[in-house]
Amino acid sequence: RRWAGVPAAKSGKAAHRRPESRPARTRRWAFVYGLTSLGLSLLPALALLPALVVITLFLRGTHDAGTALLHALAAVPLATVAGMACYALFVLAGVRTLGLGLRAGHHPVHGRIAWQAWATERLMDMARVHLFPLYASLFTPVWLRALGMKVGRGVEASTVLALPSMTTVGDGAFLADDTMVASYELGGGKLRIAQSRVGKMAFLGNSGMAVGGSSVPKRGLVGVLSAAPRGAKEGSSWLGMPPMKLPRAAEEGDQSRTYRPARRLKWARGAVELCRIVPVMGGAALAVLVLAAFGTLAARWGFAAAMAAGGVLLLAGGLVACAVAVLAKWLLVGRFRAAERPLWSSFVWRNELADTFVEVLAVPWLVGAISGTPLMNWWLRGLGARVGRGVWCETYWLPEADLVRIGSGASVNRGCVVQTHLFHDRIMRMDQVVLEDGATLGPHGIVLPGATVGACATVGPASLVMRGETLPAGTSWLGNPIAAWKPEKARDMRKTEGAAK
Repeated sequence: RRWAGVPAAKSGKAAHRRPESRPARTRRWAFVYGLTSLGLSLLPALALLPALVVITLFLRGTHDAGTALLHALAAVPLATVAGMACYALFVLAGVRTLGLGLRAGHHPVHGRIAWQAWATERLMDMARVHLFPLYASLFTPVWLRALGMKVGRGVEASTVLALPSMTTVGDGAFLADDTMVASYELGGGKLRIAQSRVGKMAFLGNSGMAVGGSSVPKRGLVGVLSAAPRGAKEGSSWLGMPPMKLPRAAEEGDQSRTYRPARRLKWARGAVELCRIVPVMGGAALAVLVLAAFGTLAARWGFAAAMAAGGVLLLAGGLVACAVAVLAKWLLVGRFRAAERPLWSSFVWRNELADTFVEVLAVPWLVGAISGTPLMNWWLRGLGARVGRGVWCETYWLPEADLVRIGSGASVNRGCVVQTHLFHDRIMRMDQVVLEDGATLGPHGIVLPGATVGACATVGPASLVMRGETLPAGTSWLGNPIAAWKPEKARDMRKTEGAAK
């Protein structure tokens, strides 16, 4: 049988029969995968070595703690650049090397080509975290081309995950946050890879997927959390899993602010995006200060006392990081309101800069570790979100927090995105999202702008609440896009199938 969709439903017989025997598995390849995992986990530490060398050079000749601290802080800008450049070179060299001999087809998991594809995706995924300031910027297409991806002119790309040598992106295309292109598929002990293409002027929405062998058609659109269909016609739009055709007319905005910006706008955007390294430097400076405080405690009270106070020092550092990120948000963009802004506007660039403070400063230091705690609610309120009493929130992905209202006793599970903006046609459209008292958003669910989840309503896992939808109080919904969900009916169906077996 073949199952597809969200929720999964029977859609006929499987296209391929299961092989009678699995491909050969060897201890040698198991060891290679394990060793590669270890090596990849050490890359961030290895990339810090040039930064440590820079700081050591600045500390040369210092004799007291106060002077050493000042010299170390002075070394932070150069050390930050050195560390990021080193990590980028590691990723670049690794991805280009692993791309050699990579070819489309079904390959045994315990084999060279499968290992190359697997390791490449690991590197690409890590780069999105450790090189976050490079993404969703003017430099992103340059970076992707350097990795081996065929990228056209005027492309906008955010945190895309792809096999570069298997990916082609046409002129003027837009790849939104967390898109996946030409990713491998596993089954029957084999790994499948194939070429994938995003056509000219096409749009692949947040968490959208164009798996190997599929493509986003020219001037086409694949919506949020949706899969690209096979053989789609030019200009068509698709939403959901499995994808369904979506009637939509592209909106024509001011071309000078969407697709054909003036040179002065490019220079202005580049200047703002260069500032994205500031929060990275802030994180490095904070690390220097925490280490200095730890050293001071160890010198005065002994190493055991310093270790005992280590948690308090890290918490203090995390609170400072969060305070800086909150301050950056209010200074850079102020309060978000429902509005429309073209891509080539300072508001959009400043918004991305404020988000960088969150992703590379607040999240690593504290926010990433406080999911589902009162601290998370306080953090979101600091950013401008209206969060009621007793809210359980396991996500910080509230892009424009002022436009979010979460009622008392509501639950927002892990991996959810309360998506208050869409970027179709290179125009950022922002609107409010409301989760009323007692509402539940299941794991990895997404709510689009203008939507309201009624009191005590439930949205199941991996589900998509479409733009402008209102879910009545006390109802249950599931799917991509959502449909009425009756858990008791689902249980009855499972019992019936079990009895038949």
